[in-house]
Amino acid sequence: MNTTLVIGAQWGDEGKGKIIDFLSQNTDFIIRFHGGNNAGHTVINEFGTFPLHLVPSGIFAKKAHGCISSGTVLDLEVLTQEIAMLTKAGITLKNKLSISPRCHIIMPYHKILDTLYEQAKGKAKTGTTGRGIGPVYADKVSYNGIRLADLANRKQFVEKLSIQLQVKNKIIKTLGGETLSLAKVEKQLLSVYKKIKPYIHEPYGILHKGLQENKSFLFEGSQGVFLDNDWGTYPFVTASTVLTGGINSGAGIPPQKIHNVLGVVKAYTTRVGSGPFPTELLDAEGEKLRKEGAEFGTTTGRARRCGWFDAELIRFAAQLNGFTAVAITKLDVLDTFKKIKICTGYMYKGKRIHYYDIDAHALFSVKPIYKTLKGWDTSTRGVTDYKKLPVLAKKYLAELEKQIGVKISHISTGPEREAIIQR
Repeated sequence: MNTTLVIGAQWGDEGKGKIIDFLSQNTDFIIRFHGGNNAGHTVINEFGTFPLHLVPSGIFAKKAHGCISSGTVLDLEVLTQEIAMLTKAGITLKNKLSISPRCHIIMPYHKILDTLYEQAKGKAKTGTTGRGIGPVYADKVSYNGIRLADLANRKQFVEKLSIQLQVKNKIIKTLGGETLSLAKVEKQLLSVYKKIKPYIHEPYGILHKGLQENKSFLFEGSQGVFLDNDWGTYPFVTASTVLTGGINSGAGIPPQKIHNVLGVVKAYTTRVGSGPFPTELLDAEGEKLRKEGAEFGTTTGRARRCGWFDAELIRFAAQLNGFTAVAITKLDVLDTFKKIKICTGYMYKGKRIHYYDIDAHALFSVKPIYKTLKGWDTSTRGVTDYKKLPVLAKKYLAELEKQIGVKISHISTGPEREAIIQR
């Protein structure tokens, strides 16, 4: 049995989709266990280019069974669109995709409230994606959630929806929004529910049967470690648990069953939305990183903030999650830089401190400590043999390993599935 978790080790957008697509070719089960369509994984393979937000990125593998487990929250419109996109591309999903009826549903009022809350905060807004993620998780833990299973019983669904609209419409009206009609929301949700009904089946049983039969598993993490609700840069975070331990609650898999934890990081750092970013480059080099790396969000389309690699963050992420290896993506983006910097730590009020010593507000004020390396100024695009990498590129990778204390197992040199070095 081989169970591997792929987890983003920065602020999301690390290229997890490409790594998962690559690793999934000989995997029996691929599982999404948390988050919602605020995650965006772009997969480029022989079938085409696919921006996926809910369906597991490994769904293209012939023998893999895709699972969306109970920790995931669902926008049913987005889910049906993805299923239609994959079906049109010739990807068979029948008996290949299982969606837990325990998944909570992102309702229309969640998205409205997400936007209204941000507007009400003004300059203090946290920079959410506006997808309703925070409000749906808030309803989940405050016993106000509506789950996929509720839609199977129309009377039960309407009763729950009626109660929620009585509460939510009052808040929406107070914040200056347009209230929702019970009849319209009911019709909309039940219509899309019919389209995904064939795929609704609790995956717990087949997953545990697979564990007993020594099948292989690939768990697909969403977002990134520093968007975790507890250990991220709170309040500039997501609503779910992003860490390794989230597999237990989100997928029903015991943590001791996880053999490999692969942290995915870019060869530099990016972030979308508000929040502290110690190595951010607000100059020509930052703009060059954005241009060369095509740094625009899969989910939001927003331009990503760019900066140098932050080893202080990745060391912490590796310790917190028990990384057994690291995958470096977008190495080729650095090909034309004459000098490349690595942040090795922080200074704060005249003292060297660690990420875990301070909160997000203090993180705005830290000064990164940099180590400067000479760039290789040679194309690495599409290289698949480690021996063929430029010497200075190897030195850069060796320095990253030294700084974060974990071996690099995969190096991505382009967006295509085959553009990868496996060490």
